[in-house]
Amino acid sequence: MNATTNPTNTYTVPSVSITTARTGASSKANVLGMRAMQERAYAMRGEPYLLIKSPPASGKSRALMFIALDKLNNQGLQQAIIVVSERSIGGSFADEPLSQYGFYWDWRVAPQWNLCNAPGVDEPRAAKSKVDAVRKFLASTDQVLVCTHATFRFAVEELGIDAFDNRLIAIDEFHHVSSNPDNKLGSQLGAFIARDKVHLVAMTGSYFRGDSEAVLAPADEARFETITYTYYEQLNGYNWLKSLDIGYFFYTGRYVDAVAKVLDPALKTIVHIPQRQLAREPARQRARSE
Repeated sequence: MNATTNPTNTYTVPSVSITTARTGASSKANVLGMRAMQERAYAMRGEPYLLIKSPPASGKSRALMFIALDKLNNQGLQQAIIVVSERSIGGSFADEPLSQYGFYWDWRVAPQWNLCNAPGVDEPRAAKSKVDAVRKFLASTDQVLVCTHATFRFAVEELGIDAFDNRLIAIDEFHHVSSNPDNKLGSQLGAFIARDKVHLVAMTGSYFRGDSEAVLAPADEARFETITYTYYEQLNGYNWLKSLDIGYFFYTGRYVDAVAKVLDPALKTIVHIPQRQLAREPARQRARSE
């Protein structure tokens, strides 16, 4: 197509539109301070292998805190290691006074054990001090450590699988794992499952990889109990969101010109521009609120 046959912003893929129930359920807390998804996940806290599939902003980080604290205080595990995909996400697991909202314990991470706040890049030579920190943590009586996927991979390579026995390992952004043998985190996860001496909690907003690789091998996936909280449940549970429209707009020329024509300043709008290798069209998500 050219600019004559397809002028900017004249061809759209039919959009998806939903009208929400506005029940407020996804933001209501129970007597322990848990929202709907967190309560559902906590009900499965006794399982050694948990896979939580839940949308962004549904409270996966806090759900993990509830589960981890029960495993540490009631299930005999020594420590919890929280593994996040990038350092900025480590802030999601900062201290939380959960007892103020009805839970039995507070969530505490000693500053020296939040390795996402430590200086230095996550590559093998520069990360040696962080691997040493993981070693010291495992030998300590402290209970919670937060680190990146990269730091965890390096630590497992150096310290060995058995060094993590009787711990909870929680992996956020779990779709970064792959069953492909070249995926180091995936291979290590398979070794942990084969040894069967740790508890695992896997969390993801989308159990899907863009490269078509499986996240887990079928035999390993069968070991996990799955907690699913859908996007529809999340959206219907908001108080003020009335509807959501998702539309894709194809364009020619400069994308900044196309975006200006797609946007409606009268509406609350989220613009998603995929990476070039994935797609070439800007997407619009439009939400109307009262």
